[in-house]
Amino acid sequence: MDNFWSFLAEHLHQFFTYTAFANFTIGHGVMILIGLIFIYLAIFKEYEPMLLVPIGFGMLIGNIPFYPGLQIGIYEQGSVLNYLYFGVMKGIYPPLIFLGIGAMTDFSALISNPKLMLIGAAAQLGIFGAYMAALALGFLPEQAGAIGIIGGADGPTAIFLSSKLAPELMGAIAISAYSYMALVPVIQPPIMRLLTTSKERLIRMKPPRVVSRNEKIMFPIFGLLLTTFIVPSGLPLLGMLFFGNLLKESSVTKRLADTAKGSLIDIVTILIGLTVGASTQATTFLTGQSVGIFAIGAVSFIIATFGGVMFCKIFNLFLKEGNKINPLIGNAGVSAVPDSARVSQVIGLEYDRTNHLLMHAMGPNVAGVIGSAIAAGVLLSFLG
Repeated sequence: MDNFWSFLAEHLHQFFTYTAFANFTIGHGVMILIGLIFIYLAIFKEYEPMLLVPIGFGMLIGNIPFYPGLQIGIYEQGSVLNYLYFGVMKGIYPPLIFLGIGAMTDFSALISNPKLMLIGAAAQLGIFGAYMAALALGFLPEQAGAIGIIGGADGPTAIFLSSKLAPELMGAIAISAYSYMALVPVIQPPIMRLLTTSKERLIRMKPPRVVSRNEKIMFPIFGLLLTTFIVPSGLPLLGMLFFGNLLKESSVTKRLADTAKGSLIDIVTILIGLTVGASTQATTFLTGQSVGIFAIGAVSFIIATFGGVMFCKIFNLFLKEGNKINPLIGNAGVSAVPDSARVSQVIGLEYDRTNHLLMHAMGPNVAGVIGSAIAAGVLLSFLG
């Protein structure tokens, strides 16, 4: 009988050693709770479900405690999750995302009104504001550069740059970028209302002119040559963005464009969301640095929105009556496509049910995509 109880005690000890309960901590519980909140926001509030569902579920996967050495953790060499995470660590997934974005993006609004490009550039103020804030908080220049890109409201760009400059902070940077992208409809409207007057909100912009097929074909070619000759380090992102757009606009590569904007971007989105979520293991993620990154991310979004809206107001001082820009599209200068453009539309309709700003807002919105990639290239050139 004694042998039986000894045998049972030994095996029960081994059982609980290898189960999740043995290594469960408050940190794991906190991260699992955050993952559940992400899933709730995605499903019931419809905040970026394509991103938050994979990321939230990845957080659940990444925070199930396990016995070290089983080769199942995302940071354990040889594990399945580690192989899937390779595309994040080496910056492989973001260019593929940009390929899909290019294949689904219509640059007509920007081509028809090129001055809207300046709004996208002004909104990148959030990137450099966050960079300076990170430096002030004691982060190294390379880390500050990776953190700063959160202000561009572009998750793939944030992952790409952090993989090059600060891979140790990638999880916090990626989660922060995607979280604030999902919260664009919450963060931006109060700032837009605060910075604009009732008269400015009612400004009607001229309908965009019709853009020819030749112009649409020439844009990705000249866009690639112009941007990458100036910022060669942005080539992986900008090259794939303009290549995807050429596949779309050429009309002779429809199958390739459909694949890029359909199954390919969906697969990569699943992999990038799940593995980024799983990378938030409590033992490596819950640090003071992560909290600081989240705080800087919030500040960067506020600065970016401020920069875009205020630029429109200042620019209007030099424009004739009838050519003025509704400053409510200034928020769309961040590259959260098309969510920030939708916010411009929604807020505009609150004050005039017949004033549709969506097509106008798409100009600075797609300019923001290009602008964030250029900003990432600049930071990589100086800090890489």
